[in-house]
Amino acid sequence: MANGIIIEEHVLPAEVELVMSALEAGAPRGHGDLRSCVRLRYRVVASLQLFSDPPGSAPREIYTRDIGPRGMGFVSPGRLPLGSGGIIELVDPDGQTVRVHCTLLRCREAAPGWYEGALYFNREQSQFRA
Repeated sequence: MANGIIIEEHVLPAEVELVMSALEAGAPRGHGDLRSCVRLRYRVVASLQLFSDPPGSAPREIYTRDIGPRGMGFVSPGRLPLGSGGIIELVDPDGQTVRVHCTLLRCREAAPGWYEGALYFNREQSQFRA
């Protein structure tokens, strides 16, 4: 989240909002953001299909927290395998559905039954620039 800017906001399930609020409340303040790219608050439902998923399996539903041209933070109701590649499908700020090749960088338990994580986009996505 950079400067509290919101570039897109959708209604998410109450349980997801609760998990995200808890993560934000627990974030350290005053230490600066160590990311090389600015991420903006961006909350939409996205679909993630991992290349390691069995053929014919349904995409996983995840909820974005923040986004930038090189990656995004998310909340998921299930643990995801670190280092896995896949394709994330989500709506961009212009309302267009985009499919982006990505790699899972982090996924750790944030609350019972909920995980927070980060994805790296394999190619820069300029539509998510601040």
